[in-house]
Amino acid sequence: MLSFVAPLLLGALLYAISSIKILREYERAVVLRFGRYVGTRGPGFTIVLSGIEQMYRVDLRTIAFDVPPQDVITRDNVSVKVNAVLYFRVIDPSRAVIDVQNFLYATSQLAQTTLRSVCGQAQLDEMLGEREKVNLKLQEIIDKSTESWGVKVMNVEIKHIDLPTDMQRAMARQAEAERLRRAKVINAEGEFQAAARLREAAALMQQQEATIQLRTLETLAQIGSERNTTLIVPVPMDVIRRLFRRATS
Repeated sequence: MLSFVAPLLLGALLYAISSIKILREYERAVVLRFGRYVGTRGPGFTIVLSGIEQMYRVDLRTIAFDVPPQDVITRDNVSVKVNAVLYFRVIDPSRAVIDVQNFLYATSQLAQTTLRSVCGQAQLDEMLGEREKVNLKLQEIIDKSTESWGVKVMNVEIKHIDLPTDMQRAMARQAEAERLRRAKVINAEGEFQAAARLREAAALMQQQEATIQLRTLETLAQIGSERNTTLIVPVPMDVIRRLFRRATS
């Protein structure tokens, strides 16, 4: 009799040990009993009856998924390759197990198709200059679809936009032309401001004859300091005016 009871006790002990499950703080267990959902358990210690109940572990931590590069033709007919990174987490473990076969695969496929669709509706300048707007649109579309799976999309970021070589050269030429245009505008503005200042100075010197004479003497001093054979005879401005008046009278 004892030889018959001992194996039963040993089997019961092994069965009890196999039914003990430990769930970490970030894990939840979706339990099905005879194929029927009976609840979500965890974290910590729980018992799942082997052969009667099935347990599916679900990780609640945020998952970073790298969306592979997608071939996209933008609205302005430019062929580019776009890749992105998707951040999402499970907020309802039961729906993530029951309502979808593989929520990781389903979310990744949805992210790829949505990336192609949204980028195909945008122009290249919009993708390059308004990337935050495109990211927000991607997040809204993907999150709306994954909500029924118990998955929350936290963020979507476009990582890289691979442009064709000829498009890169065209954009480089455009950027160079824009820099030259800005340089010419700045130079023209500087010359305009200098001309305005010279006009103000000329008007001020015209009101003060002594200022003109001092400026003339300063110019003569600069010329005299250099080695040259030019002879300059300074003539006062009042003498020049008198001669001009006599010549015109």
